[in-house]
Amino acid sequence: MDRKLLIVFALTFLVILLFQPLLKKYGPQPPAKPESTADRSTGQPGAATPTQSLQQRTPDFVPPGTKVIHESAPLQATTESETVIENDVYRIVFTNRGARVKSWVLKKYTDDKGGQLELVNAAAAEKYAYPLTLWTYDEELRNKLNSALYLGSHFPTRTDTAGASPLGASYTAPTKIIFGYSDGDISVNKTFTFDHDSYVVGVQTDVEVKGVPVSAFPMWPSGFGADITGAQYALGQIIYQNDDKVERLAIKKVSGGGTVPGPFNWAGISDQYFAAVFMPRDPQNAALVTLRNALSIPHGGSDANQMDKIDVLGAAVGSLKGATDTRLYVGPKALSDLESVAVPGITGAQPDLRSVVDFGWLGIIARPLFLWLKWMYSHIVPNWGWAILLQTLVINLALLPLRLTQMKSMLKMQRVAPQIKSIQEKYKKYTLRDPRKAEMNEEISALYKKEGVNPAGGCLPLVIQMPFLFAYYRMLNVAMDLRHAPWLWIHDLSSPDPWHILPIAIIVTMFLMQRMTPQAGMDPAQQKMMNIMMPGMLGLMSWNLPAGLGLYWSAGQLIGIVQQSVMNRTSLGREMREMMEKRARKKEK
Repeated sequence: MDRKLLIVFALTFLVILLFQPLLKKYGPQPPAKPESTADRSTGQPGAATPTQSLQQRTPDFVPPGTKVIHESAPLQATTESETVIENDVYRIVFTNRGARVKSWVLKKYTDDKGGQLELVNAAAAEKYAYPLTLWTYDEELRNKLNSALYLGSHFPTRTDTAGASPLGASYTAPTKIIFGYSDGDISVNKTFTFDHDSYVVGVQTDVEVKGVPVSAFPMWPSGFGADITGAQYALGQIIYQNDDKVERLAIKKVSGGGTVPGPFNWAGISDQYFAAVFMPRDPQNAALVTLRNALSIPHGGSDANQMDKIDVLGAAVGSLKGATDTRLYVGPKALSDLESVAVPGITGAQPDLRSVVDFGWLGIIARPLFLWLKWMYSHIVPNWGWAILLQTLVINLALLPLRLTQMKSMLKMQRVAPQIKSIQEKYKKYTLRDPRKAEMNEEISALYKKEGVNPAGGCLPLVIQMPFLFAYYRMLNVAMDLRHAPWLWIHDLSSPDPWHILPIAIIVTMFLMQRMTPQAGMDPAQQKMMNIMMPGMLGLMSWNLPAGLGLYWSAGQLIGIVQQSVMNRTSLGREMREMMEKRARKKEK
């Protein structure tokens, strides 16, 4: 029995030895070795690519607002890379350091030097932050989120996750990109979606610290690259809208790091011609953080070393409840573009971004004037300068009846002037506080009524023209379409006339207009003084106004001179001139 047992053991041992190669090949496999962070980042043989890693760890990415990173193992890149996204209107360069924007070029516009228009303010962004970095109330966390190297993936369309590829190339919209980062305690997901012909970019951000959601707001932190002078920076504003109420905060009213709680339909920053506006999908829980930082810029004068101190504005917008889901408009303040962006939820106003453009308190005139001017440019004369001249001609022809009414009123005033003077002489011995002084006003009013004189009739045309002038001034300051619009020697109708020809024309035409227009009830000596002082004063005021406004003003004066010259040759005009000359002769005696 002992001998048989030993033989069994020996045979069993021999069988085990003989079957070892087969067991290694076909038997159960040992657990796979966990991949290292370096393997995921560098793509070594057998390692998961960044795209595969993000796909495996974020299978539920597509639905908006879904929390997509619940990561405990490290997820980060080892080298910095750039990704370019282009569509018909912009070219955006992302870097995976902070998953932020390094360049945002608007293809349809140029800067003041004729080059491509860069909206990222490089000097301010390098010092304070680049666009689409994240704002958190914890500064240490904020710095970490915006300096980390993110892994990224690109998806060919916004809704299809098939065929994803690692970032680091140039892509054409419509498309979507994802940036992800985790160090074991902090996990971050940033998603951006792009359309082929829109200035709007979809932005989703989700930050968790040890599994707890943290409010992290995407931001446009450092003004615009189109700002190059102190005056341009000074036009920066924080803007936001809730239903029909729009708030505009100038630089002096903005505090750095201040929080403006919602609700609001959109919020962001703007300057004279451009805007970066966030449109949160959850307006009720949205908040706006206002950013204001100091910056030194070249003075631009003869001293190349002289620097000016200015303030640059920024804004961060997101949800106070954790993850943020918003749309971002970055582009021109052109009405056609702003009105094409739907903003659901606005009540009592148009549900789009048109209110980003501020036509001021005369918007009821300025906006229709601009739409009319644009129609003329599009359908009659394809030049903004000639369109302004045509519009000026139509406006002045429409005001011609008022000029005739003004002359008739002034003639009546001339006729009753001697009687008014007699009444005033009668009561001149009484002080203004004397009750009998009121009797003088009653007698003058009775005289006006008897002769059919309206004392305000001579001022009516001026009262009507002034709102048009102010509305034109406001319109030219905000009309994106007139930026860099040329006319004859002028290269930009929204900027001052470089040769100051139009301000000089305003002085000359106003002087001639004053000389040709009879001034009822005015002393001849005072009239001579006004003929010099008024044109000179208004000419100096117009010296640095937009050239388009100078063109409208001087052209209106020139048309007025022609109209006044014709009216002076009528019987009404001759009668007024004779009365004025008669009064002047009496004054000399």
